[in-house]
Amino acid sequence: MSGGSNSGKWGDLLPRLASGLAMVAIGVAAIWQGGAIFAGLSVLVTGLMVWELVTMLAPGRPGKAVGLGLVAAVLLGFVFVIHEPLGLVYLLIVPIVAAIIVAGRRGVAFAYSLAIMLTGYGLVALREGAGLGAITWIVAVVVVSDIAGYFVGRTLGGPKFWPKVSPKKTWSGTVAGWVGAAIVGAIFAGLGGGLAMIWISPLLAFAGQLGDIAESAIKRATGVKDSSSLIPGHGGVLDRFDALTGAVVVLMLISQVMPLPLTGS
Repeated sequence: MSGGSNSGKWGDLLPRLASGLAMVAIGVAAIWQGGAIFAGLSVLVTGLMVWELVTMLAPGRPGKAVGLGLVAAVLLGFVFVIHEPLGLVYLLIVPIVAAIIVAGRRGVAFAYSLAIMLTGYGLVALREGAGLGAITWIVAVVVVSDIAGYFVGRTLGGPKFWPKVSPKKTWSGTVAGWVGAAIVGAIFAGLGGGLAMIWISPLLAFAGQLGDIAESAIKRATGVKDSSSLIPGHGGVLDRFDALTGAVVVLMLISQVMPLPLTGS
């Protein structure tokens, strides 16, 4: 009986690790290269996430979901090409159209698709404006928080964080994510970043967890298990980047009121 329980608890570990390592390899290479390569990956991921979001919220309109995903990718690429601050206004087209397409959940469609567009833009702006160290920091915070939360939550279990929305997420895993993020912040602070990284990192981890919960709420409301089946063991692109979406949006807000502690930019 115990063997079957362990198998059920860790049954998705191998495909999750394999596809996770593939994503890490692609992501690390693109982050290292920066420039057009990283921007291209951001455009692709953004388009896929918008497609998945609209597919979940409006399952009867698959053609419109694909179309808006393509529009999202093209618009984000256009904003990168023109490289003008006012060009950010074009990013609003996607959430406006999403709200029109999705009947009954217009507010959710607008807010989440806007967050996706801002994330796609913010990642590239962070890489190009603040440098390799800054983008490595936020990605490390999200990844370590997710890994710590996954293993500690699966191992210790305990009270659920928000059972009605995300039944698998536990308080033990949630707190472990914050601790892991604080450790990442301390490491980067020791490498020359500001001490503010130690408290900002858990805040970004919490924002990432809320991003994950927000997507979980959408999936529960729409009756789907994963945003898509593109990534073995992980579900869809949105399932993997929901936490990064929350973290990047909050980091963009923080950057408007204080310098980023890693680079001062």
